[in-house]
Parts: sequence; structure tokens; C-alpha cells
Amino acid sequence: MPSPLLIDPALFDPAAIPAETRALNDEIVRRLNAEPTGLTIPQIRERRIQGIGAFPPARKSPRAETIAIPGPAGPIELRIIAPTAPSRGILFHIHGGGWSIGAPDQNDPLLESIADGAGLACVSVKYRLGPEHPYPAGPDDCEAAALWVVREGVKRFGTDKLAIGGESAGGHLSAVILLRLRDRHQQTPFSAAFLNYGCYDLGMTPSVRRWGAEKLVLNTAGVAAFTKSFLPPGTSTFDPDVSPLYADLRGMPPALFSVGTRDLLIDDSLFMAPRWLAAGNVAELAIYPGACHGFMSVPFAQRDEAVKRIAEFSKKYV
Repeated sequence: MPSPLLIDPALFDPAAIPAETRALNDEIVRRLNAEPTGLTIPQIRERRIQGIGAFPPARKSPRAETIAIPGPAGPIELRIIAPTAPSRGILFHIHGGGWSIGAPDQNDPLLESIADGAGLACVSVKYRLGPEHPYPAGPDDCEAAALWVVREGVKRFGTDKLAIGGESAGGHLSAVILLRLRDRHQQTPFSAAFLNYGCYDLGMTPSVRRWGAEKLVLNTAGVAAFTKSFLPPGTSTFDPDVSPLYADLRGMPPALFSVGTRDLLIDDSLFMAPRWLAAGNVAELAIYPGACHGFMSVPFAQRDEAVKRIAEFSKKYV
């Protein structure tokens, strides 16, 4: 039986990149090259809220509901977007942003699409961010929120079918939380994971180190800055709670790894998916020609394709 992770080299051919994707990448580079130099993390965070930077502001969903639950350092906000039809499961979602920027309400269009396409009630957590709240604050909030979803999901949504997932730092944190639930709580409640262009080695994989200065959403210096914002000095990037690429991955749920060929974090998915599979788990790898880091933040054909693939994977395993 052939490996489900066989990769078609044609996906990496520049000729395979759709014209729409090329135009989007060019626009992102143009926008970021026009930004002032020397921006701090809080300044980048505020510009992201205003829609200044790589991506325009996301539309806010009129369907979204916000609730608060107890957390390890105070209330944690959850943003809920339910499907228009009855929910057949729950997606515990963790937003991206380099562990330092971003918020659940910046993902409403994507979560609406997943909710309706996959039939999942999307519950997105607002976790503490660096540098004000460095590791392990963010993962601790996500862990508490995941346990709440596991405990309260049936009562609130009428289903115990659970998935977990997120983008970029949210993909990283999703993997971390799966490992924490297994190792700290002896629980494996999630039946699928959607790990979208995550960072699984905070010590930097080769694709990150070799990327250089091109500002296609992120560059090498940008990843280093976000990692420094997240991790206290002296933190080992070989710790599996920091870099889940180094973890014992046995007992993990089926996972769909999605990444574009023009994402500097591509090696993270190319390395993590085979390790997931080698540990005895189901793993699928969806590669999008020319797609940049964060491509699911923008409504265009490749995001639609990725959401469709997530919905298909969800209906198979959730």
C-alpha cells in the first residue's frame, strides 16, 4: 500500500502556481515593504487589528457569540461560530499570530466557512500573548479552554465529537495541547486535527533559516522575533512542550497538515506529517502551489480548496 504522504514534485514547480496566488503574494510583499522599519510586537499587533500589514481586516460575523470561562490567570474568552445547520461536532480552534498577535475575531470568515462546510461548531480561544505573557501562559490558557470544551461540549452543543486545529502558532499550539491532554490528563478526546502551516520546531527548520529577508507575510528575522517574544530566555527549543516535532507522537488523532509551497514554514509540515504517520497515526498532507504563510486568511480559490479538504477530512474522522 503506498504511503498517503507521497508528494507530487509538480506541486513545487513555479508553473503550477495559479495566477491569482501570484498576484496575492505580490500584493502582500508590496504591503509589507511599505511598512515602517523597526516596528515592535505591540505595534504590529495594533496594525493587524486595523488591517494594516499583510492582510486586510476580516469581516466580523453576525453569528458569533462570545462567552467567558475560568482560566489559570483569570477569565478566558471563547468566540463561538455555529453552523447554520445543526452541529454534528465541535472544532476547538486556536488562532495564529506568532504567539504574540491575532485574536479569534480576526478569523470569522474562515470559521464560518469551516462551520458550514464541515458542520462543526467552531470555538476559538483568546489566549494570553507574548511578550507581555510569555510561555507557558498561552499554552496554559489553551489547555484550560480545551478541557472546558471536552467537559462542557455535550451539554452546550449536544455532541461529543471533537476536533482541534488552528493556523500557524495555532497549529503549533493544537499539537502541544493534544500532547498535554494525553500526558497530563490521560485524555485523547479529539478525533481529528487540522494543523494549518504550523511551526513545530521553534529552533527553526531549514526552510525558515534559509528563507532570508523576503517579506511574504513572514521572513527569517520575523520568525526569530516572534519566537523571542514567546519564549523566556534560556528556554530549550528541544522541549516537546515547546517544539512538538521532538515529542513522542503515539496516540495522536488523524491529522490533516495543510501548507503552501511559498510558506517559509513548509519544512515544519513536511517534517511533522511523516513523524505523525511513523508514530502509528493517520496523517494527510495537503500542499498548495505558491500559497504563502497565512493563506487561509484571505478569501480566494486556494482557501476555498483548503476548507473543502478540511470538511472532507472532518466528515471522515469526526
